[in-house]
Amino acid sequence: MAKTRELCKDIRDKIVDLHKAGMGYRTIGKQLGEKSTTLGAIIRKWKKFKMTVNHRLSGAPCKISPRGASMITRNVRDQPRTTRQDLVNDLKRTGTTVSKKTIRNTLRRHGLKSCSTLKVPLLKSVHVLARLKFANDHLDDQEEEWEEIMWSDETKIELFGLNSTRRVWRKKDEYNPKNTIPTVKHGGGNIILWDCFYAKGKGRLHHIEGRMDGAMYREILPNNLLPSVRALKMGRGWVFQHDNDPIHTARGTKEWLRKKHLKVLEWPSQSPDLNPIENLWRELKVRIAQRQPRNLKDLEKVCMEEWAKFPAAVCANLVKNYRKHMISVIANKGFLYQIFSSAFLMYQILMSCNKMNYLKIKQCDFLDFCFRFRLSQLKCTYDKNYRTLHAL
Repeated sequence: MAKTRELCKDIRDKIVDLHKAGMGYRTIGKQLGEKSTTLGAIIRKWKKFKMTVNHRLSGAPCKISPRGASMITRNVRDQPRTTRQDLVNDLKRTGTTVSKKTIRNTLRRHGLKSCSTLKVPLLKSVHVLARLKFANDHLDDQEEEWEEIMWSDETKIELFGLNSTRRVWRKKDEYNPKNTIPTVKHGGGNIILWDCFYAKGKGRLHHIEGRMDGAMYREILPNNLLPSVRALKMGRGWVFQHDNDPIHTARGTKEWLRKKHLKVLEWPSQSPDLNPIENLWRELKVRIAQRQPRNLKDLEKVCMEEWAKFPAAVCANLVKNYRKHMISVIANKGFLYQIFSSAFLMYQILMSCNKMNYLKIKQCDFLDFCFRFRLSQLKCTYDKNYRTLHAL
């Protein structure tokens, strides 16, 4: 028997309306030219589901049972580096044969997605404990205390380094120059930059020439740090922050800081994610990649130009939200978390320039939502020794 014509939604609705008016199946059938069995099926569906449109087809049944899906999900959570082929083999041993694509779709339905592993500094147990101690000691610090800290760090910027991910539209095997990014060995040369900032502005960006050592660092401090402090009009009682690099912890450097009576913030090792200046370095590298400098002299010029474009309000926003760093460290149980993305920093820049008013989004609400969502994903259970985060 050939498949009959399917009635459109307008006719189905008309059938229901006539039925509501008290007309019988035969009367409706004669008026619309349809069979009584067809009318009965449409009206029964409407009485049961209160709708006349077709239900979405269920499709082919899932080849992986709920128990099998739980098994592969548990395996991936326990061993994140498990490959799809390993999961195919595990299910095959239980009598279920599926493809790697089915494995991927099943894991995605459970909120798991294959991602590239992030490269982070190696953390030993002593580093994790130090990070947790730092986060817990400073979790309740007032915003005014963070505003008195001068943050500093160095960074390396490569001429042809892959500073940001770029995507292009192209056909298969179309590798002409406009679809590629040129690379050379060791990045084609690089420059080392040092700078500092605090809540009300940035310091003097300094290009480090030659090999960085303790003696050179002790020249940077009086020639760049102290002039930056005076230019930014920092009052007495400000605190200097730098990491535990050997040139920072050298005996000569400590002696110089002691003679100048500078208070230094105690810093946990292997903790670049705790330094808010890393957010500025990341955005600077993205902007430099977009400018595409051709040589090291041009690279230095572009760095100076782009660094000067950062408004002072960005620094204030980074310091204002520094407590979120402490929360993230505790939520990750002392391990590193991902530094804010360029999009998040751009949001801060736009908020600083008062260009987000038309979105009618409050900055604090947006930030609180982001971190509440992150913490809910982690589903962390805090130990009694840790401070509670109910104040959020």
